[in-house]
Amino acid sequence: MDALDAIMTRRSIRQFSNEPVTETEIDALLRAAMAAPSASNERPWRFVVVRQRDTLDRLAKATPFAKPLERAPVGIVVCADRREAKYPGFWVIDCAAAIENALLAAHAIGLGGVWMGVHPIAPFAYAVRRVIGAPRHIAPHSLLAIGRPATQAPPVDRYETDWVRQERW
Repeated sequence: MDALDAIMTRRSIRQFSNEPVTETEIDALLRAAMAAPSASNERPWRFVVVRQRDTLDRLAKATPFAKPLERAPVGIVVCADRREAKYPGFWVIDCAAAIENALLAAHAIGLGGVWMGVHPIAPFAYAVRRVIGAPRHIAPHSLLAIGRPATQAPPVDRYETDWVRQERW
């Protein structure tokens, strides 16, 4: 699958089959995530890969948006280490770029996933931090539910010509 095909056909997957996800596949997703651009190459992202069912279930209850983790064989908690930020606040953008890379890589290798936000809701971040045992300088950004899609969602063309201006507003 080429890059444009992956971008144009990727969809959020919330239902997963019982097939396992391999360590090689998870490694591919994390490598893709860490290949994302970041401000001044700071690369603040940190990842917690979760496979234990009890932890996935606790994460699924940490925010009202995380229910897909109840059915996913793998969860990835995307966090940022804010201790030595040269550009405070840019970690949010950097983590978002890493997440999109991971989701595109998942789709390209036959997996599916859905992105569930945590930041900037402080109670969600606190709940996720508690589940994964992260120290205070680690900021939970988002949760990913990853697995083999139980169903295939058709591609959707979301291009809106009215949202594009040339040269000036």
